[in-house]
Amino acid sequence: MQCPVDGQVLVITERSGVEIDYCPKCRGVWLDRGELDKIIGAAAQVAAQPPQPPRGGYDRDHHGGRPHEKKRESFLSNLFDF
Repeated sequence: MQCPVDGQVLVITERSGVEIDYCPKCRGVWLDRGELDKIIGAAAQVAAQPPQPPRGGYDRDHHGGRPHEKKRESFLSNLFDF
């Protein structure tokens, strides 16, 4: 299948059980029928889980060594990180 934006051949990858078609040139993402529902369902399951305590404690920044907690990455950031 070709990218509708620039005509490049789309690459198929699987993330969290969902096949995603994406363009390596413009980084456009295309989903087949039902794949968006799977992504939303998986994100809802992750959001429904109770927050976990930080592992390893704190991270120190480079502005005076003040401790701060690491940010929790969202489900979608892992899904679309090619």
